[in-house]
Amino acid sequence: MTTAALAADTPDYSLTVYSSAQPGQVSTESLANYGPALPGYALVRDGRKMTLQSGSGVLRFTDVAKRIDPTTVAFESLTDPAGTRVVEQNYQFDLVNRDKLLERYVGAAITVEQQRGDTLERISGTLLSAADGTLILQRDSGEVVSIGTYSNVLFPSLPGGLITRPTLVWLVNAKQAGAHDTRVSYQTQGMTWWSDYNITLRENDGGCDMDLSAWVTIVNQSGASYPQAQLKLVAGEVNRAPAPAPAPMMRMKSMVAAAEAPMDEGFKESSLFEYHLYTLGRRSDLPDNSTKQLELFPTASKAGCTKQLVFTASPQPWSYWAAPISDQGYGATNEGTVGAFLEFENKEANKLGMPLPAGRVRVNQASVDGTLEFIGEDVIKHTPRNETLRIKLGTAFDVVGERKQVSFNIDTTAKTIDESIEVTVRNRKKTAARVIAREYLYRWSGWTITAKNREFVKRDAATIDFPIDIPADGEAKVTYTVRYKW
Repeated sequence: MTTAALAADTPDYSLTVYSSAQPGQVSTESLANYGPALPGYALVRDGRKMTLQSGSGVLRFTDVAKRIDPTTVAFESLTDPAGTRVVEQNYQFDLVNRDKLLERYVGAAITVEQQRGDTLERISGTLLSAADGTLILQRDSGEVVSIGTYSNVLFPSLPGGLITRPTLVWLVNAKQAGAHDTRVSYQTQGMTWWSDYNITLRENDGGCDMDLSAWVTIVNQSGASYPQAQLKLVAGEVNRAPAPAPAPMMRMKSMVAAAEAPMDEGFKESSLFEYHLYTLGRRSDLPDNSTKQLELFPTASKAGCTKQLVFTASPQPWSYWAAPISDQGYGATNEGTVGAFLEFENKEANKLGMPLPAGRVRVNQASVDGTLEFIGEDVIKHTPRNETLRIKLGTAFDVVGERKQVSFNIDTTAKTIDESIEVTVRNRKKTAARVIAREYLYRWSGWTITAKNREFVKRDAATIDFPIDIPADGEAKVTYTVRYKW
């Protein structure tokens, strides 16, 4: 016997959306290019009232996403979980379209409409063929006509086996007859989310502060709409096997239980295994083929930050040294660039301190007339609390310089290279500037600074920083000698 799925007046939707997009990879302008390859997916939980009959019965459920992964479907009765089980599941996706209807109606009667000037002509007959867009009909008189262009085809009825929506069909064995509170859960492609951050930067004497706002964009191209859904977002690299397994029942119960807890209106962050879960404290509509933007957290005002100008001109260190770089001319003379960076601490003491999902950071600053102007953007990876973020904004216009080799000596017997370097940085601004001259020690992994005119900070195994203060329209030099030994 077949039983019917009786939907509640308002389905109880809960969605957990996962993103596999790289920071800054997806934008609203490029969504149409992705289609089913949208980098992300969602775990959908749909709570319904359904009428079940005692014993075995067939239950049809049509309100599923077109991009559902049927291997992840789980059905459970919350009214009688021990006495209700699914013994068989079928996923029907042979959706009706014109070509399938024509294929089914070969040998049967149809009516074709043709526009001839201002007149709509109807031709009826038995469909003999529908290949390559051309219809061949045989009229009642026996005459056979070939119709290459037509405006419409009229079919007497919808043939069996074709459906208008993807449908899950379960063979359910239930001990308790009547209305059941049920939950259907599944994974679907065609959904993703990403973060965008906006910074308003203010420079002041000796430093800067900023306002940081964070938004999330949720995209639904799954082929289903979710009115008044509870939304949750997972930030982190969640591994997926090539063939996904069905979603565990017990895990879904625990996640739904957490969703029922009272929450604030905005997103609330919590831990989920080794990831972070962001739960929206109110329900929200998520229509199919829609893009929704929501505030991730309230704007953090007047957070402290530091602007950095970093001069680099030396070659990058090798990731693997097979032998010392003994070519005297390698990196001997270079004009450098001065990168402009913004650095800030993601700490509560700095009015932040929230795990930040990967995303794009855009920075604006007020111009002389008070209007906000865009000054640069960068992407960040998933960043936990109490970490320092460094955003590259661009290249400084008024600070320039060069790097040159002053002396070079190689002693193959002692296995040493002595090289002296001079770095010159000029500040053409009308105000003083603090610049970090960054030097990469690229010839060999073993090195010692044997002479220097300024103190430096060792940044890592192959990088040293020389902080220098340059007056307005002035210049400063850094000289040092390094000995490489292998």
